[in-house]
Amino acid sequence: MSESTRRSPSDGRTLRTGARVAVLTIALACATGCATIANYDDPAGPIIRGPVIPTTRPAPGDLRVVTFNLKFSEHIDRAADLLSRPGPLRGADLLILQEMDPAATETLARTLGLNYAYVPATLHRATRKDFGVAILSPWVLEDTRKILLPHLHRFRKMRRAALVATVRTQAGAVRAYAVHFETPFGAWGGARRDQARTIAADAAGTTDPVVVAGDFNGTAGARELQAAGFTWLSADVHNTLGPMDLDHILVRGLCPAGSPSAAKAPDLTNASDHAPVWTVVRPCTAATTSVRDRAPRVSR
Repeated sequence: MSESTRRSPSDGRTLRTGARVAVLTIALACATGCATIANYDDPAGPIIRGPVIPTTRPAPGDLRVVTFNLKFSEHIDRAADLLSRPGPLRGADLLILQEMDPAATETLARTLGLNYAYVPATLHRATRKDFGVAILSPWVLEDTRKILLPHLHRFRKMRRAALVATVRTQAGAVRAYAVHFETPFGAWGGARRDQARTIAADAAGTTDPVVVAGDFNGTAGARELQAAGFTWLSADVHNTLGPMDLDHILVRGLCPAGSPSAAKAPDLTNASDHAPVWTVVRPCTAATTSVRDRAPRVSR
């Protein structure tokens, strides 16, 4: 063996160390990105519904809508506290939640005295708990359905699912969609646009007013719904997770009851890493249509 190819004992140890590092790196990558995902791919369910609680709330002139990503349902007690405090989040007619599991949904609904429906999309690899979206309301929820959204996470192969329900307010029926679109890490913007198109196609089948709210993981899906005729109330709501604009509310057949058309609320309880977003809307009339027309039409 020539001098140029002879290896010293330290060279061998270096190679063995490098091999161990490579194996550990691959193992770590699989632990974080290759874990088996248990998706709930049956469009018929599961759908979890709470017991019907008749409301004594007077018929609303306006409809208060709140969307909140609760970060793996880690601090439901804090969320209940925040949502019960005087302020813009209290007394929501529609509370749209993301990153929920069944127990957390039931606990929050019971604490707030609300009806609820919940659909899991998958058994999340990080928490080993069901991971999905929920709709809570003092009003009766009917015709609850699960909508499978197109495109799996590019690495984890995780499925997203939306929840739709008809909310029987005393002022009339409203169709509500709870959504949590795929992350930028998991798919390009085109996937989120396709997921938004799926919601728009389903909503095309109703003449009821419609609310679509949730964690859009960006603005691509919101822009797609806006192009389909929805009013993007939260277009000027920024930095709902750090510098990112992720959480949105869009409506059809409803108009903002004031200005601004939507806003985020401070989370003084640290219930989540996302800020809750809220709006107050009402059926469109000539007066409210003029307010809606002044709302920003954002194209980014």
